Amino acid sequence: MAAYGLYSHIQSNRRRSIILLVGLFFLVYVLVYAGALVAEGLSVDADINTLLQLAWLDFLKAAPFATVGTLVWVVIAYYFHQNIIDALTGGREVQRKDEPRLYDLLENLCISRGIPTPKLKIMESDALNAFSTGMNQKQYSITVTTGLLNRLDDAEIESVLGHELTHIRNGDVRMMVIAVIIAGVVSFFAELVFRLWFYNGFGFRGGRSNGRQGGGAGIAILIGFGLLVVAYMLSFVIRLALSRSREYLADAGSVELTKNPDAMISALRKIEGRGELPGATSAVMEMCLDNPRQGFGELFDTHPSVDERVAALIKFAGGHDPGPVASPPQRDGAQNQAGEPAPAGPWSAAEGDMAQNGTAPPAAPSGPWSEPAANPTSVPPSVTAPGPWGPHRN
Repeated sequence: MAAYGLYSHIQSNRRRSIILLVGLFFLVYVLVYAGALVAEGLSVDADINTLLQLAWLDFLKAAPFATVGTLVWVVIAYYFHQNIIDALTGGREVQRKDEPRLYDLLENLCISRGIPTPKLKIMESDALNAFSTGMNQKQYSITVTTGLLNRLDDAEIESVLGHELTHIRNGDVRMMVIAVIIAGVVSFFAELVFRLWFYNGFGFRGGRSNGRQGGGAGIAILIGFGLLVVAYMLSFVIRLALSRSREYLADAGSVELTKNPDAMISALRKIEGRGELPGATSAVMEMCLDNPRQGFGELFDTHPSVDERVAALIKFAGGHDPGPVASPPQRDGAQNQAGEPAPAGPWSAAEGDMAQNGTAPPAAPSGPWSEPAANPTSVPPSVTAPGPWGPHRN
C-alpha cells in the first residue's frame, strides 16, 4: 500500500480504460437494438421471431449512425470535459501570483517527484473538497475549494494535493473521466429512446401487418424495455465497479510524498461530511477527495468511509487519529468562534464570578454616564454602590 504510482495499479487502470471504452460501444448498440425492438413491437403485428428479425435489420441500418454519434461524443468529452466541469462547479484557473501559498505547495510536490505540475483551479465554495481531472499531461488539473483553503493548514493542504497528484500518476483520473463519458452517452441514448416512444409512439411503419399470425408485440416491447433498463443500469454499475482501492492508494501515495501521515488523517477528519459541492452532479462528486453521498449501506458508495481510510493509514503508515472534528458553530452575539460564552470584559457583567463571591449583579450598570440602578434593593447591604475600581465592601 505504501507506494506511490504502483506499476500494477497503473497497468490495471490502463486495461480497465480500454475495456470501458469497448463496453461503451457495446452498451450503445444494445440500446439501439432495444429501441428498434420496441419500435417494431409498437408498429408491426407479427410473431416474436419476425419482430426480432425486423429489429435486427433496423439495428444494422442504425448502427453506423450510432457509432459516429458515439465517437463524436467521446471526442467532445475528451477535449471539452474540463470546460463542462468548470461550468458546473465554477472553477477558475489560478497562477502563482493569485495563490502563491497553494501554488508553491503543489509545485514543490511535483519537483520532488520530477512530474509536470498540473493546472491549479479554485472553486468558490464553503465545502471542503478537492478533485482532479484530465485525460493527458496537457489537460490534468487539480481543483480545490476556498472552504478547504480556509479550514486546513499548510501540511493538510499539502497532503490533499499529494492525494490528487497520486490519482493523476496512477491513471485514476483518466479512468474516471472515461466512466463519466460512458454514463453520459448511455443516459443520452436511453433518454432519447424513451422520449421518441413517449411523444411519437415509434410510428415508423404506420402499424402495418405482414400477414403472419401476431401476438408477439407485447413480448417484443417487454424485451426491448428490459434491455433498455439493463443497459442503463450497467452504465451506472460501471462507475460503482471501479475499485474503491484507488482511494486507499491515493492516501498512501500522499503519505509517501509528504512523509506526514498525521496531516493526511487530520485533513480527512476535517473534510469528513463537509464535501458536498453545490450544483455538482454525482459524476463530479465521484472524482472528489471525499464523496459524502451514500446509498443503501455501502452498496452504492463510491468512496470508502473516512473511518476505513484513517484505519488503513494508522495500520500501514503509523499515523495518529485525532477523532472526528466538530463543525464550527455559527458566530453570534452570545458565543465566540469556539462555541463558548463570550468572556466578560470591563464593561460586561460576569455573573458567574459574582455568584461565587456571594454577590449579585446589579440590574443596570451604574457609573457617571448611566442612570441609577432600577432596583437598588437587589444590592446586598454589605455592598455599596460600585466605584470606578469595582465594588467596595463595608
